Amino acid sequence: MVSVVERTPKAALVERMTEAGIIAIMRHTAPALARQTVEALSAGGVQVIEVTMNSAGAADMLRELADAYRNNVLLGAGTVLNVASAEQALSAGARFIVAPNTDRHVIEYCGQRDVPIISGALTPTEVVTAWQQGADLVKIFPAGGLGPRYLRDLRGPLGDIPFVPTGGVTLDNAADFMRAGAAALGVGGDLVHRDLVDQRDFATITTRAKEFVAAVAAGRR
Repeated sequence: MVSVVERTPKAALVERMTEAGIIAIMRHTAPALARQTVEALSAGGVQVIEVTMNSAGAADMLRELADAYRNNVLLGAGTVLNVASAEQALSAGARFIVAPNTDRHVIEYCGQRDVPIISGALTPTEVVTAWQQGADLVKIFPAGGLGPRYLRDLRGPLGDIPFVPTGGVTLDNAADFMRAGAAALGVGGDLVHRDLVDQRDFATITTRAKEFVAAVAAGRR
């Protein structure tokens, strides 16, 4: 008889993020335009979205978006630097946490809450430290300057660790990052540029979202 291991809620969320392939990063998005931004991303096929905690009114924004889109969008909080920030984010409705660094206390807190944590790292030592401390995914940050080749080189000895390149991910390199073995991509300015939001150019955001979805699919082929 084959035993079946039931996925935990956290494991199901991690799987949802990696299957989606794209985590859109809303940084310094005007709170009054947050819902329209999410709708534009969702219309383009991007439904895993991170609101950074260093954005004005981030907690209120998370709360409003969680209430409006909980059934359709997987909403998380980024730039989480300490447990207090993580607690605030989860109380506001975030369902996953992203950090630019590796903080053992934040990882432990998320583990206690059964919430996915994507911890930031760059060097092999930092990557392994984040993974050993319990990160569910490791955010390679900043990835753009080093490029897909660096990710491929990391995966040589560390192929069992799921990587999320972030910082400098663009339409020009998204497919290459996926070919290099990324589990998903964190995409900020090239997808949710503050100028596009401020100018209410949501049609362009939707178009770019579709292009990123296509780039991820191409990279996975």
